[in-house]
Amino acid sequence: MRCLLFPGQGVQKRGMGTDLFARHPEATALADEALGYSIEELCVRDPRRRLRDTRFAQPAVFFVNALMAREAPRADYLAGHSLGEYNALVAAGVLSLADGLALVARRAELMAGVTGGGMSAVQGVPAAFVRRALAETGVPNVHVANSNADTQTTIAGDRAELAVAAKAIAALPGARVVPLNVSGPFHTPLMAPAAERFRAVLAEQVFAPPTTPVVSSVTGALFDPADGADLLARQLAEPVEWVRVVHTLRALGVTEFDEVNGRTVTALVTRIH
Repeated sequence: MRCLLFPGQGVQKRGMGTDLFARHPEATALADEALGYSIEELCVRDPRRRLRDTRFAQPAVFFVNALMAREAPRADYLAGHSLGEYNALVAAGVLSLADGLALVARRAELMAGVTGGGMSAVQGVPAAFVRRALAETGVPNVHVANSNADTQTTIAGDRAELAVAAKAIAALPGARVVPLNVSGPFHTPLMAPAAERFRAVLAEQVFAPPTTPVVSSVTGALFDPADGADLLARQLAEPVEWVRVVHTLRALGVTEFDEVNGRTVTALVTRIH
């Protein structure tokens, strides 16, 4: 069986989706009207260098992913990493493209409003080692934000404490810590205020039954539309459980993983055993 994967924020780059917009004029016009700016200009030329800004990066990645999904072969399962989960839900019919875009735009605004934190990728050591180092170092405002692969974890939190944590983790044999160019401590309890504001937005959203099963990046289990508002609100302040997602998909019989918009999350799959 086959699963189609959707990457999240971080894959944005100028020129993405160049040939897609002309092939999907109605969807592109819908996005322009909803966002109040030209999505094609942002993605293809980015004259104001806005793709580095969470408020613009998230809608851009989401929309390009969505157009690519329209041209992808049908899959048996769908999953997305963080922001990419919204694409999985649109592809599954749980959300319409218009509703997904509106939610992503509001999500991006709320996430961008939480500043003063940072994120770093940790490679070369298991997540358990990272958690132990955080506990022993005494950095209460640094948390595991993404469990991406067996030996790739992302940590996030207060910038000053993050520097202390990074130094301690880098001392572990085989560990490498790389700061990420993001504006806030995403997927940690420090995002709780934004998550609660977003919960109020999600409470108004209707989630339809999926035509294709989606695996939640919060729980690593099948996405239940009845819990949709809670799951997507929690996603802002809880870790991305990508290792669990992949284990679940493999247990369901998935043997083939394809990805729209690059190979970022597919590469992670190959590092999960």
